[in-house]
Amino acid sequence: MITTVTRRLLALLLVSSLTIGTALAEVPDAIGTLAPTESQQKAAQDIVERLNYGHYREVELNDQLSKEIYLHFLEELDGNKAYFTQTEINHFNKYQHRLDDGLKEGDLAAAFEIYNLYQQKVESRIQSQLKQLDTFSDDYTFERNDALMIDREDFAWAADEKELDQLWSKRLENSLLSLKLSGKDLADAKKTLKRRLENQLKRITQTRSEDVFQIYMNSYTQLYDPHTQYQSPRSSETFNIRMKLSLEGIGALLQTEDEFTKVVSLVPGGPAAKAGELKPADKIIGVGQDDENIVDVVGWRLDEVVDLIRGPKASTVRLQVIPANATDNSQTQIVSIVRNTVKLEDQAAKKSIVTLNENGEDKKIGIIDIPAFYVDFDAWRQGKEDYRSTTRDVLRLINELQAEDIDGLVIDLRNNGGGALQEANSLVGLFIERGATVQVRNAEGRIDILGDPDKSVAYTGPLAVLVNRLSASASEIFAGAIQDYQRGLVIGSQTFGKGTVQSVTPLDHGQLKLTRAKFYRISGESTQHMGVVPDIQYPSLVDTEQVGESALEFALPWDKVQAVRHKEYSPLSLWLPQLKERHQARAEQDPDLMYLAAQQALFEQMRSVKQISLNEQARKAESDRIEAQQLALENKRRTAKGLKQLEKLSDIPDKEEDPNQDVELVESGRILLDMIELANTAMADVD
Repeated sequence: MITTVTRRLLALLLVSSLTIGTALAEVPDAIGTLAPTESQQKAAQDIVERLNYGHYREVELNDQLSKEIYLHFLEELDGNKAYFTQTEINHFNKYQHRLDDGLKEGDLAAAFEIYNLYQQKVESRIQSQLKQLDTFSDDYTFERNDALMIDREDFAWAADEKELDQLWSKRLENSLLSLKLSGKDLADAKKTLKRRLENQLKRITQTRSEDVFQIYMNSYTQLYDPHTQYQSPRSSETFNIRMKLSLEGIGALLQTEDEFTKVVSLVPGGPAAKAGELKPADKIIGVGQDDENIVDVVGWRLDEVVDLIRGPKASTVRLQVIPANATDNSQTQIVSIVRNTVKLEDQAAKKSIVTLNENGEDKKIGIIDIPAFYVDFDAWRQGKEDYRSTTRDVLRLINELQAEDIDGLVIDLRNNGGGALQEANSLVGLFIERGATVQVRNAEGRIDILGDPDKSVAYTGPLAVLVNRLSASASEIFAGAIQDYQRGLVIGSQTFGKGTVQSVTPLDHGQLKLTRAKFYRISGESTQHMGVVPDIQYPSLVDTEQVGESALEFALPWDKVQAVRHKEYSPLSLWLPQLKERHQARAEQDPDLMYLAAQQALFEQMRSVKQISLNEQARKAESDRIEAQQLALENKRRTAKGLKQLEKLSDIPDKEEDPNQDVELVESGRILLDMIELANTAMADVD
């Protein structure tokens, strides 16, 4: 699955202040005025027509939608309300109910007028920052007791430029302080910040009309749903290359968020996923080639950052990132990744065994890790009998594990972003007799039911499916079907919630990725927005406000259609209360499970911070406090397990690739053993 989220080609800036006149005529026209082309005007009309007749959701382009487009466009440009004043917004409000007519006629003048002012104000702010930066002496001390609000989305627009000046003054100070806390002296921090600002100034003057058009069109298309997206000719080329998996890079989907490049998801089996250090919601602030110096990319255009990350196969790229769970931007780390192409075998299913001792007897739980749902389409189309696919590989692994006398089986779909729908469908068939697996409803309301026509079953033993927030699309179809049939337990954390189907429609100018259908489980419930809720839940360290369909603005809602008749393979719903009770008892005693829950609580506490101090000692104290909490949690776990105490967080050893050390896999195995015991007890009672 490739998740599409809001992409801003121009990053907002994180610094400084300048007094800019509030009247529109007083804004300096230092940057050339941008205007739409004829091909863009025609493309706008084409997009209106395609959305009206092709999108899953029926939406009328009228005055009400015009207002929503207007507000979304402003949010895309100035979501933190750092550039425009209320006076300027009052001036633009005349367009609120005119944009619908403009789009139908290919008239883009209003959008370009708004953008041209935005661009002029960004340039003015950068120029101001460069001047104000020179006023900081190299021995400046960050002693004032003030704070910077991190998220101003819900704030009112600034009354005037003076109010914005105060905001930008704080932002400049915060940028310098963050650089200083990351290890630079103030002189180096000023040089770094000056270099960033000069780069940003250069890039803002290189803005093309296509950039404006893409932002504006997506302010319109994303009101239908976040996966419907206009792609410019250049973006289309990049998208098509990525879909073919032929581009040599790190295997990560990126987006721009404010001035940062943010990781959205990792390609299963790709270089970044295999390296294991880069995570969704991490922010990339620097890129280096092999042993060369790292280039600061804060404020760069997304396409330029992507170009810098790409490179020859087998070469190394070093990324300086702010981890997703960092309390502020001063906490960074370096991640090294060897570039490569994503190969089919890198995404292939793999097996392992977790050994658990129960009442003095060793029990073996088979694990099949499926990073993605894959199929060699070329070999399949050619009719080759030995083509590779998820289902074929898993069938082989099941046979191998059964030959080793496993007591139960866990299908590990954590971080599996989806893939070939046909493979999710046929994989369900390995565990059930013939039956429906998923319903697909198109824009016209027609529902197609996909299913397994083969009555044979590869595995009839105890089964669990392990999922997390990054399990999406085809993963959710498989997990949902196993849960609906009560063929096995679904364990882990709530899945992503990607339950829509997109197709790409070429335009004379660029292309349109359009949501055409929606997935529903055989229970009738959609996987959209809500995903699959596990029978037994684990704490999630992924921020659900940042990652997942429910985190995306304008996501299609969860709903239901009529259920498909299906059998239930076990009385799991009857056993579930006891299984939850036993799991909870372990969660309150097991050091690793307690540590997992404590980590989740700490991360939620860190994410709840709405403002950061501009006082250096206060910032250091807060950082030290959180690090001490993290170290205390780790040492509490180690003490309970009889391990040596650590003196600092950096002493924590790298995670082992051993399933017997994976707390979630181990606990899933224990839950399976509980289920086996309950099933045996039930059978004995019947006898």
